[in-house]
Amino acid sequence: MSNNGHKIELPTTIVVRDLAQKIEKSPIELIKKLMTNGVMATINQTVDFDTAAIVVAEYGFEAVPEAVEETVQEEVGEVPLWRQMIAGEDKSQLKPRPPVVTILGHVDHGKTSLLDAIRSTDVAAGEAGGITQHIGAYQVEMKGRLITFLDTPGHAAFTQMRARGAQGADIVVLVVAADDGVMPQTKEAIAHAKAARVPILVALNKVDKPNANPERVKQQLAEQELVPDDWGGSTMVVPVSAKQKKGIDDLLEGILLVADSSDIKANPGGKVIGTVIEAELDKSKGVMATLLVQNGTLESGDVIVAGTAHGKLRAITDYKGKPIKKAGPSTPVAVMGLSDVPSAGDLFEVVASEKEARNIVAERLEVLKTQAQSRKKLSLEDLFSKVQAGEAKELNLIVKADVQGSLDPIITELNKLGQGEIGLKVLHAETGNIGNNDVMLATASKAILIGFNVQADVDARRMAEKEGVDIRLYEIIYRMTEDIEKALNGMLEPDLKEKTLGRAQVLQVFTASKFGRVAGCKVTDGELKRGAKVRLYRGTDIIYEGDLSSLRHEKDDVKEIRQGYECGVGFKNFSDIQPGDSLVCYILE
Repeated sequence: MSNNGHKIELPTTIVVRDLAQKIEKSPIELIKKLMTNGVMATINQTVDFDTAAIVVAEYGFEAVPEAVEETVQEEVGEVPLWRQMIAGEDKSQLKPRPPVVTILGHVDHGKTSLLDAIRSTDVAAGEAGGITQHIGAYQVEMKGRLITFLDTPGHAAFTQMRARGAQGADIVVLVVAADDGVMPQTKEAIAHAKAARVPILVALNKVDKPNANPERVKQQLAEQELVPDDWGGSTMVVPVSAKQKKGIDDLLEGILLVADSSDIKANPGGKVIGTVIEAELDKSKGVMATLLVQNGTLESGDVIVAGTAHGKLRAITDYKGKPIKKAGPSTPVAVMGLSDVPSAGDLFEVVASEKEARNIVAERLEVLKTQAQSRKKLSLEDLFSKVQAGEAKELNLIVKADVQGSLDPIITELNKLGQGEIGLKVLHAETGNIGNNDVMLATASKAILIGFNVQADVDARRMAEKEGVDIRLYEIIYRMTEDIEKALNGMLEPDLKEKTLGRAQVLQVFTASKFGRVAGCKVTDGELKRGAKVRLYRGTDIIYEGDLSSLRHEKDDVKEIRQGYECGVGFKNFSDIQPGDSLVCYILE
């Protein structure tokens, strides 16, 4: 396609994925084009204006700088948290710091054994198993340089931190078993890392197994837009065996290479800020917290505020349990002296006095109280108004469908919709019901959850309500695309809200000639109404959702039945009812 003379506005820096979207090319194609111009960049890395201008020129576009206001706004969402943390620091005082690494991947692919193998390479023979204190993070030395590992493998922990505003990791190591390949949780982990815009390095584990098939795994990774470097892509894939402790040094070297290209810096003499990795209440020692210093130098005796906890640090120990006086950027430490247990992912900062700390905490508690009272869902309507106001530049979606055959056409349709002035990004697409992990990713990424022919688990619904996540369930593709199109055009009709009328327990099941199988129920809460909607649960699983077609009290048909009474309930075209099932009666308004 020729775009001669077609101007395109670009910010001072832009993520490769976003640049590809702007010029409507695939990210893989763009990465190859960058490589031919001598630039090695991954899909989540940023390139400067000049580099982007050269590449888009090859597609016939003329790059022009964006207006300053727009550039600032463009960058806020793109910039890793640590860059935002040091935004006010004197550039000349910034010094390289050790990279912070977290390990993600599918269950049983060897995340924990890999962490153990990395840790044991750094433990001197005399102190094997000598680390008595587990503090949720540790450091390893490689070629005279330190690497900090967060010992909280799993994307749930990673996303929980992001949902709380922290981005503890600079680099994600994705563990994939060579004999098993890319699995559903691997895809989830990739989605979480991409949403956080963190560079990904792949550790291909279990390569020593006789049935290992590295080439097949590389093919699967390429399908997830992680093209291996030996295939001409930019994702480093390092073969390792955590069991035999092979390839560990190569992996550590790879981490340092990725760190060098990310230019990870901090000011050791600047404002002291960082993240809470984990915290607990110890009966003998009081509140114990693991902190990761991200800027400045933390010293014993400092007064800190972490979320709604504060205190004067009585003791600081390193990851080996050795008392230390101070800790610089990227150093994990265990501390004592906080008034309360902070949450993992809370940001902490050093303040001048305990009085100032108490004032900050009092203000935060007041804000949280107000937020709890006024918290509302971030719905499609809200997102559109944010886009209109310039606070957001794209709609983030997480899509769950019943089968892969449904998922592919849905993604195709959604991608068509995202070609207007407002971008539309599918962060994660997977088959299966909507669960807690999906809600957590939606919370962290301010995304809307869309389900097609699936249900949302009870826990997930509760969590979505608490976190203010909008879940939309559809059975017809065009209804879903219609809704999103209307949101993109700012014409969405008011959302249908679900109102629970009552709950009941199935005590016994009997057969009536007129209605088929009928549930003998006792109303435990509220009331049941004929003609309302009903959801039947077996444990936590939803086994029926539809209309409440018949309602009888003793031998009479009734319109409604209240709490404490027993009744017979019939469901439209459904007879798989068992004693012990529970039902929720609701209406849509």
